[in-house]
Amino acid sequence: MKLKITLLLFLNVSFIAFAQENLMYQKPSKSILDLADYERAPSVSMDTKKEYLLLSYRSTYKTLDDLNQDELRLAGLRINPSTNISSTVTYINNLKIRKINNTAEIQVSGLPDNPKISNILWSPNDKKILFSHTTNSGVELWVLDVASAKAKKLTEGIVNANLGNPFSWFLDNETILVKMLPKNRQPLLDAKKDLPTGPIISNTSGTKSQNRTYPDMLKNQNDEINFENIITSELYKVNLNGTATLFKPAAMYAGERISPDGNYILLTTIQKPFSYVVPLNRFPFKTVVYDNNGVEIKVVNEVPLNEIIPKGFMAVRKGKREMAWRNDKPATLSYVVALDEGDPANKADFRDELFLWEAPFTKDANTLVKIPQRFNNITWGDDHTAIVSDEWYDTRNTKTYLINPSNPDQQPKVISDRNSQDIYSDPGIFETRKNAYNKYVLAIENNTAYRIGEGFTKDGQFPFIDEFNLKTLQTKRLYTSAYKDKKEDLLEIEDFKTGKVLVQIQSKNDYPNYYFRNIKKQNALTPITSFKNPFESIKDVSKEVIKYKRKDGVELSGTLYLPAGYDKVKKEKLPLLIWAYPAEYKDKSSAGQTSQNPNEFTFPYYGSFVYWVTKGYVVLDDAAFPIIGEGTTEPNDNFITQLVDNAEAAINAVDALGYINRKKVAVGGHSYGAFMTANLLTHSNLFACGIARSGAYNRTLTPFGFQTEQRNYWEVPSVYNTMSPFMNADKMKTPILLVHGEADNNPGTFTLQTERYFQALKGLGAPARMVILPKEAHSYVAKENILHLLWEQDQFLEKYLKN
Repeated sequence: MKLKITLLLFLNVSFIAFAQENLMYQKPSKSILDLADYERAPSVSMDTKKEYLLLSYRSTYKTLDDLNQDELRLAGLRINPSTNISSTVTYINNLKIRKINNTAEIQVSGLPDNPKISNILWSPNDKKILFSHTTNSGVELWVLDVASAKAKKLTEGIVNANLGNPFSWFLDNETILVKMLPKNRQPLLDAKKDLPTGPIISNTSGTKSQNRTYPDMLKNQNDEINFENIITSELYKVNLNGTATLFKPAAMYAGERISPDGNYILLTTIQKPFSYVVPLNRFPFKTVVYDNNGVEIKVVNEVPLNEIIPKGFMAVRKGKREMAWRNDKPATLSYVVALDEGDPANKADFRDELFLWEAPFTKDANTLVKIPQRFNNITWGDDHTAIVSDEWYDTRNTKTYLINPSNPDQQPKVISDRNSQDIYSDPGIFETRKNAYNKYVLAIENNTAYRIGEGFTKDGQFPFIDEFNLKTLQTKRLYTSAYKDKKEDLLEIEDFKTGKVLVQIQSKNDYPNYYFRNIKKQNALTPITSFKNPFESIKDVSKEVIKYKRKDGVELSGTLYLPAGYDKVKKEKLPLLIWAYPAEYKDKSSAGQTSQNPNEFTFPYYGSFVYWVTKGYVVLDDAAFPIIGEGTTEPNDNFITQLVDNAEAAINAVDALGYINRKKVAVGGHSYGAFMTANLLTHSNLFACGIARSGAYNRTLTPFGFQTEQRNYWEVPSVYNTMSPFMNADKMKTPILLVHGEADNNPGTFTLQTERYFQALKGLGAPARMVILPKEAHSYVAKENILHLLWEQDQFLEKYLKN
């Protein structure tokens, strides 16, 4: 009898410990559903001359059926083998054309039934628009005539879009280079049916190779065969009349770049051997220049398999990299070579060297410039003008130089030397415009260039336009946005002489819309679009950016929402929700700066807590959570302490305003914000509960760095262990809602992270609930899952916070 009782007790305990809740998809309460279930405004694309608008419409969300498709996960790719396009594509389902000076929208005629449109590409002369349409069996190439708003099909569903955009315009506006499926393509292997011919074997040579924990890698020979199959294409020249001519035979084409003058094509092909530990961008590749008849001119680059790379964010591979056509020349290549062997640990006066190599490449490449830090980018101007920038992560330094491409002996002139995280000192981005080759180059007028800046200051955001004298290096301010009740984004200078500028203006309740502003005519505004606010139900909520200090004096901020009609005099004590994401800094000054603007349009979405302002909660959104490591100290050396100090400062700040019951505070975050949430609940008593979505909780599973941590686990095991909520699960006593996508594709945040953390919490008796969203990746897209997520969060907060 005693044995039977013991057995029954054991079975009962087992049932309680492992019982699952069988629940159908739910929808959140009406106030949240009204915000979540809205109609999305179209995306806007404009031609270069700003004569026409292309309005692209898509559904607000995908559906589970959209996610429930065949999928291959190979070498970092996720593709649909039936259609030969990425399984993660979000499709456009309608197109309209509109003249900018006329509000009438014209429905594009001739579109396919049930359009699934992607890869939109304007022609060089802006008269045509290419796009792809995905059928159940393949990807078709279509073209849209802008003036007539008529679309027609150019090819059947034989386009290979598995590596992204599968076509490019030639400069003649009539010919398109297209990747197509080989005519003799072999069927894919079925890993479940095809028996292996041997074991899976990997070797290491003994050389250090500290790689991230990449998802979706090749795993066996079948994967290798299938990978080669799906990325192999034939290259065709397709005319607008539909005529297709074979340009190059089948190969694993990974990049096709036509020279500015259209006479040469830079083709990159992936080579073997493949790798099981790094994605396809680190596979061997070969780059060859051909003329526009397909005749080989020169092999310009060959790169071996790159599994081994030095440690650090500034580490790069040896050899030529960043190879591209120079935008202001007919056919000249530029590329970069590391002078420190790509290893940040090696001392070097100059880290990178830039080269120029002119077609037909019969002569050696010439040095353009050597730079002391790692190359970041270059903006070409003309024969005598180009802008180069470099960076160094460890110091957060970035420099910008003015160089003379025609005189490499002329020393670069430093025009900016700043902390890359110091947004208050950001001088802006140089304005570009299209040249005769349809390439963007530096906009130069009478030895003057122009910069557009976001204009963050300690007093708010005031975007600006500056003149920059290329001779004197002096700056003159042309325009500063003076709005204090709106947010203005300066997008593009349309006419440098008349002062016509394309801008986007929004406010808390005004949806972002486009305008032309004339900065020389008393800033006259001409509206272009008039999209309405789809979230009228929250137009009366209170929204402001509050600033406060951490106990060590670091300035912090967050966007504070109060329910509509909240009485700031009576000050009812409400529950508080904090949503945040930690950020690492090397100095307190930069960490204390804010990019938040209270006039930014309030756009509630599943990634924040803003919905709950309709349910009687106070919400502190995007609360600053800086983690600072000055000098030789790294930010993560004091991660937990600073995390708790940030949270305490945020709660104190809102409590000091008199709005909250500080015993009813919840915290939430996604990805690294989920990691933050679990740590806050573990190492503080500040919160009643927390919501953690798609996070990583055991840092020993990301042993070669994570987020901005460059050191590996074996260098600083105490940092990895202390920061890991899994390692401290026995200390966790606060209710937590763990959510994860079933098919997470983000490096390090495998779904296993949440599953194992939940098992630890369950085994140790901590109050936790785990929700795995079917078919979802790192970000969630299916309507059924998103609405259920909002329901889960609402139920959880009602149970553990509000009541």
